[in-house]
Amino acid sequence: MPAPIEVGRVCVKVQGREAGRKCVIVDIIDHNFVLITGPKSLTGVRRRRANINHIEPLDVKIEISKGASDEEVLAAIEKAGLTEFMRERVKPQLKPV
Repeated sequence: MPAPIEVGRVCVKVQGREAGRKCVIVDIIDHNFVLITGPKSLTGVRRRRANINHIEPLDVKIEISKGASDEEVLAAIEKAGLTEFMRERVKPQLKPV
């Protein structure tokens, strides 16, 4: 069973120029889009709207509030001890269409 799309869920971008980089869901816009951030200083993923079909949720979740700033996300990642985990690049698994 795939991990649910929720605020604080760590994901991997599977499409786009940031494919293979990890990001965190900051807000849910609607049933197709979420707001994600790396933050850019840590993973290279800037804060942006992303299609949920372009991200792959992982089993990792950090405690952040909805709409948290990049600084709050970075602090939560450091508190959870996931800094090195977030820096690692992943070879994205393409979803079947």
